[in-house]
Amino acid sequence: MALFSSDFIDRATMQRYDAAGFGRPVGMGSKPALLIIDVQYRTTGTTPLPFEKAIQEFSTSVGEVAWQAVDKIAELLEVFRSNEWPVLYPHVAPKTSFDQGALGAKVPTIMNIASHGYDFVDDIAPREGDILLPKKHPSAFFGTPLASYLIQTGADSLVVVGCSTSGCVRSTVIDAFSYNYKVSVPSDAVYDRSQVIHDVNLFDLDQKYADVNTTENIIQTLGRIKGAR
Repeated sequence: MALFSSDFIDRATMQRYDAAGFGRPVGMGSKPALLIIDVQYRTTGTTPLPFEKAIQEFSTSVGEVAWQAVDKIAELLEVFRSNEWPVLYPHVAPKTSFDQGALGAKVPTIMNIASHGYDFVDDIAPREGDILLPKKHPSAFFGTPLASYLIQTGADSLVVVGCSTSGCVRSTVIDAFSYNYKVSVPSDAVYDRSQVIHDVNLFDLDQKYADVNTTENIIQTLGRIKGAR
């Protein structure tokens, strides 16, 4: 059975996927890398606020759930840094008129984010030695040197966290899967503006492309990898 379940996923759906053989866990390799995607103030807001108030500061803010995820990301980040495993920050750089494109047409408000919205959240901000990876599209792989960096660091599996579950996280996970990386997604360290969309996407990712689990369980797995070295 799948590692992830939700009140929004009915039993019949879960049984259908299980009967078809989906949702089997694949585990991690011996050298994981952490991808922290778009954890910027434009997605969290500068302080924890309910969604309706958060979007008054940045239209792309997700609200309090983002800050709950940030706490979990910080736990994972501590583990990765203590083990000197790679940490990468795929992130959206400030938009210019040249970036209008399909995304600007589909979500025009994204073109008007104040510059400080693109700052990394202090609690999980990059340090010297981390890899910054500006991107223009949802997938952290599309049009970036991410695959090359992962090869250089020797990473054989990925833990993907950040925002949004249904957008940049999902597209990055699918591309990572396509490159044959083993991918883990902590359900409480990714976030989206709708719990329904969040849960449905996590279920689908868990069935087809990644192992979805809690931060606590993933940290336990990381501890076993450390102990086996």
